[in-house]
Amino acid sequence: MSQRFPLKPLCLVVLQALACQAYAGTADVADAAADDSAAVGAMAGPVQTVEITGRGQSRQVQNINKADLAEVLPGTSPLKVLDKLPGVNFQSADPFGAYEWSTSFSIRGFNQSQLGYTLDGVPLGDMSYGNNNGLHISRAISSENIGSVSVSQGAGSLGTASSSNLGGTVQFFTLAPTDERGLTFAQTVGSDSTSRTFARVDTGLINGVFKAFLSGTRQRTDKWKGDGGQDQDQWNSRFVFNFGDNSLTGFLNYSDRKEIDYQDMSLEMVRRLGYNWDNYQPDWQRAVNAAKGVFTGGVTSLDDAYYSAGGLRKDTIGGLTLDLHLTQGVDLKTTIYHHDNKGQGHWYTPYVATNAANPISLRTTEYTINRDGVTSDLSWEIGDHTVTAGLWGERNNHTASRNYYGVTGPADTMFYLTNPFATDWKQNFITTTSQYYLQDALALMDNKLKINAGFKALDVDIKATNIVGTRAAGDLDANKKFLPQAGFNYALTSDDEVFGSASKNMRAHQPGVSGPFSQTQAAYNAGVASLKPETSTNVDLGYRFKRASLQGSVAVYSARFDDRQLSVATCAGIVGCPSTFVNVGKVDTKGAEAVAVWKFNREFSWFNSYTYNDSKYKSNYMDGTTLVAVSGKTVVNAPRQLFNTEVSYEGGPVFARLGAKYTGKRYYTYLNDQGVDAFWLANLSAGYKLKSLGWAKELSLQLNVTNLFDKQYISTIGTNGFQASDPNGTAQTLLTGAPRQFFLTLNGKL
Repeated sequence: MSQRFPLKPLCLVVLQALACQAYAGTADVADAAADDSAAVGAMAGPVQTVEITGRGQSRQVQNINKADLAEVLPGTSPLKVLDKLPGVNFQSADPFGAYEWSTSFSIRGFNQSQLGYTLDGVPLGDMSYGNNNGLHISRAISSENIGSVSVSQGAGSLGTASSSNLGGTVQFFTLAPTDERGLTFAQTVGSDSTSRTFARVDTGLINGVFKAFLSGTRQRTDKWKGDGGQDQDQWNSRFVFNFGDNSLTGFLNYSDRKEIDYQDMSLEMVRRLGYNWDNYQPDWQRAVNAAKGVFTGGVTSLDDAYYSAGGLRKDTIGGLTLDLHLTQGVDLKTTIYHHDNKGQGHWYTPYVATNAANPISLRTTEYTINRDGVTSDLSWEIGDHTVTAGLWGERNNHTASRNYYGVTGPADTMFYLTNPFATDWKQNFITTTSQYYLQDALALMDNKLKINAGFKALDVDIKATNIVGTRAAGDLDANKKFLPQAGFNYALTSDDEVFGSASKNMRAHQPGVSGPFSQTQAAYNAGVASLKPETSTNVDLGYRFKRASLQGSVAVYSARFDDRQLSVATCAGIVGCPSTFVNVGKVDTKGAEAVAVWKFNREFSWFNSYTYNDSKYKSNYMDGTTLVAVSGKTVVNAPRQLFNTEVSYEGGPVFARLGAKYTGKRYYTYLNDQGVDAFWLANLSAGYKLKSLGWAKELSLQLNVTNLFDKQYISTIGTNGFQASDPNGTAQTLLTGAPRQFFLTLNGKL
């Protein structure tokens, strides 16, 4: 670059382009970083939350720090911690929020697969179940090693490595190695035979230039209903090597997870069989009888229960980051990464027999992911301008298949099976992603006014090969060469600011079990010419304030979602019929958010957040020859109101936090003829900081109670997809929430 680069024209060009859009999105800001100092007290008693509202930024942002993460139940998904923030709706059937089949996360009506996620800048894909391009955060890193989380509602920064970021980003940051040598440990025991052990060794700062950590996590827990466990083993490691003003950072994480599934329910099943209904395991004979049509105990169909189901996932993910200070005001940060995964989803099915004597077989969906990528970001400060530019490239080799294995009776099948007796389909997908961006940030009026504007270009090409079966093959490309963003932040006073942002984003087509290639070849051929990638345009306008005892923000937002693709389930999930893909056209979203933290005194603080969201389909669609009149209907799984309140106390050795969340009614049918009721859910954490005892120091004893008032409620909806209509409430696509659970944790340092 040279000083003749047209900095001001870049801002003007992008702003002019945005003015021509009906809606717009957000501006880029620098990534948050995990605070090294937080690591010093990572497992000690929590401190009060400080700055959360993303001051100085041009978009709606909230930050969760280690204090918030430390008070929740160890092993809890950080996505569940984010549920307190405005616009965020998180649901899961287990108390940890880590059971992936049940995990549902949305922001402002955009669902989990329409958001972007990174860990230390490394893309995690869309974190959907049966993922084709990443992995869930609960497998990517142990929750104890997360230092902070940054949530951007609306749209993420331009440089975020994501091809699914339509409605916001979630950026996770690892807790850095500490400068002090030591061992951190935590042991949790509790309901349903839960045992979680965490240990982390920090080398401390060696010769003033090198530090690292290595941690291990072992968790064993039974399901809260039915038979089986949800277990995980993890290893995390990270190092930092400083040389001059530069640094080399690396990490390598491994996860081995096995989880037995809960039975998917319908509203009719909940009424007939109750909230605690589950699969037949370990009663093999009852499963065999049901497969032969002999039902007992209120069961009326093959799909009321199966013998068992479960998921296995093994992941290794690692990366190296070189951070160079090239010259005064010029910095270059480059990361290379690798991720490989293998997984199997097991489902005992009564629809395919092992043989004439045995009416049940074990159906699997099998996955492999092997992806390599690079991100690089250049920042150049010149006068009142900061110019940033960067690129992201990734090649992903993903294979998915549907197989059947013979079974003869009850046995432990939670291992990776081979040599199936039948295969329905097998596909391979080579996905090549390239993205680059350019942005100019301008500071005016003695830094009171900050304006930033830029654009990114995204191209995602999928080459699908059909190996077995009749599913679709082909070459599908999604690209946009100009996706603009712009925003401003104006400081009214040192404690008050207004902000606004605008962005245009695209979500690429998806390979794997739920994308357009999951159709038959004939259906794919008939619709591919009109298949368009989903796009969104977002706009935010807000106000932030900060006083001695009070801080918060309010914001209004609007979004236009174009070419929304809906996957419509055509049969029971276990049967695995090809989905129908329909373009429902436009979706409009508008809403308001507010968040405030009031610190009464040194000991007490009170957190509140409220969201009003109105997301509606604006176009009808055709299902074959049938018109589905969804125009004007509320988007599925998009509650209109969310409210969270939480009181925290820390006085001397005692700390406590009591929180409650209200979730409004959610529809699971496009025609809104069925939904689940609104509900309140409360959680409690409390603890006592013990004095150092002998060899142990900074000891802390913590009690966590989830679902404090033992509420019966429907947690996740859409587990087997969403239906156009379900007048009789028989669609098995719901999961019931976990009852009250108790957990006790002892943590400290050596």
